[in-house]
Amino acid sequence: MARVTRVLVVEDDPDIAQLVAHYLEKSGFSVDRLANGRDALTAIAARPPDVLVLDLMLPQVDGLEICRVVRGNPATAALPVIMLTARAEESDRIVGLEIGADDYLAKPFSPNELVARVRALVRRAQRSAPAAAGRPVSYGSIAIDPERHTITDEGSPVTLTAKEFMLLEYLLQHRGRVLSRDVLLTDVWGYRYTGGTRTVDVHVHRLREKLPLLAAALTTVKQFGYKLLDSPDAAE
Repeated sequence: MARVTRVLVVEDDPDIAQLVAHYLEKSGFSVDRLANGRDALTAIAARPPDVLVLDLMLPQVDGLEICRVVRGNPATAALPVIMLTARAEESDRIVGLEIGADDYLAKPFSPNELVARVRALVRRAQRSAPAAAGRPVSYGSIAIDPERHTITDEGSPVTLTAKEFMLLEYLLQHRGRVLSRDVLLTDVWGYRYTGGTRTVDVHVHRLREKLPLLAAALTTVKQFGYKLLDSPDAAE
């Protein structure tokens, strides 16, 4: 019997929380609901969910701080996080993505779209495991072990979010090819991302920061997208 995917919804508006839970449960997910940040941190530490749906504005501890804590803990660093907020400005979206959210939805949003995005995150996370069943991959000083979901750079462990890990895997699988931002959004995020292609740039920026080799090896193709060189030596 397949294990049911657990989603933790942290939202202080009871109507929104109930609506989100209803649509997720109707789609086959198991849902827990919490209304404040402190309880959320306790619950995540005790039993991490498979996906975290997180409101930005929360009592006691806000969503940004929860996301920072989640990303800072190796046990939850790869936990898929979708952030919800009433703030629709691009700057707010970018802040959420830069601190480690995998996805972002501004209120009001379509519950069906939220379900689609949760499914996309789960699907991509599950696909990385069988790739997992394959061999570890090396790229210069970077080594990826998909089975253990670990990455090292010059032998030192590197913590990536679930989306960063999937993006890096995709780039390695398609090294040498020019990949448009739209293609990356479709193939890595799993749907047509309505927030614009800026999210790809944010994730690429984070990969370059965490893996310095990529600063030169992952090149920007102006007004189009990115290309990971066939060999990191070609960047020298």
